Amino acid sequence: MPKESSCLGVPRKNGQEVIVLADRIGLRDKELEVQTNADSIFVPIVRQPSDQEIHVLKEKVPEVQKGTGIFHERKKQEKTLEGALAGSIPPHLLASLPKALDIVGDIAIIEIPQELKNHKKLVGEAILRIHRNVKTVLAKAGAISGTYRTREFKVIAGEPRTHTTHREFGCQYRVDVAKAYFSPRLAHEHERVASLVGEGEIILDLFAGVGPFSVLIAKRHPTAKVYAVDINPEAFVLLKNNVLINRVQDNVIPLLGDARQIVHEGLSGVADRVIMNLPESASEFIDVVCEAIKPEGGVVHFYGFVRLPDSAEAMQSRFAAKVGENRRKVERFLSVREVRDTAPFEQQVVLDAFIV
Repeated sequence: MPKESSCLGVPRKNGQEVIVLADRIGLRDKELEVQTNADSIFVPIVRQPSDQEIHVLKEKVPEVQKGTGIFHERKKQEKTLEGALAGSIPPHLLASLPKALDIVGDIAIIEIPQELKNHKKLVGEAILRIHRNVKTVLAKAGAISGTYRTREFKVIAGEPRTHTTHREFGCQYRVDVAKAYFSPRLAHEHERVASLVGEGEIILDLFAGVGPFSVLIAKRHPTAKVYAVDINPEAFVLLKNNVLINRVQDNVIPLLGDARQIVHEGLSGVADRVIMNLPESASEFIDVVCEAIKPEGGVVHFYGFVRLPDSAEAMQSRFAAKVGENRRKVERFLSVREVRDTAPFEQQVVLDAFIV
């Protein structure tokens, strides 16, 4: 229902600045919508400003004026998907709503259960209402598969696209989720590995994707050199763009091709540290790592899936045995960590190992 309120009026060009200032000094009435016309913006306020507050406002925006106006109440934002859809879908289906989603830039990615397929558009529109920064909602339409680790998606709400810009720990990444693998759930793992790198290290990121490990490491450690390898041409284009966008072209070297061939032809015995984020099949490249690590030894970050009744301990044993088959040795495991749950009774695990 419209309501009369005191307000601050300013030219449209100064609107955002006055909104920020009014928020900062506790003046803005956040229960009411800001109003605009062709020339001005009117910001509702909860009380009359003091002389000192008017002085602060006019110092920043001399054209600001006090006045009154009629304002609409702001719509309450739904907090949960279940709350947003109550009354829109049959009540017995509310329990089937997904409990989590991934947000990559301004794209939300969700898995729609079979029983909700006929209501997927309503689900997508509800996500747009709950997450105001999201412009596109994608539903998973298949599993991650193929050499390039890609997945099919269906747009169920918002703008029809799969590309976006994602920000993480001060870096920004151009991402196309349909063309190159990227998971926002690995953000803290990207940061953790970057924090372990020493100055002047040579790092080999064997399955670099769009560059979240490589770019962050280079940003944090300008004296490090990172060889970022990927076989997916689409990922490689995005990787090169992300290197330029983040201004790390002096210490990240993007390489397109098969990791085994690239190491054998030019990166034997050069690496202080190797990142193996290919959990489905990283074990097939342990011989490549053994060739790439410096003769005096280095650190390997090995990612894999552990599905019950398998265990992290068994994964360690298999890794050490494979290293031994390639005339190297695991001197010690620096850490064994659960990265995230990936399915019922399945986890992604990372082994940090020093091999000699």
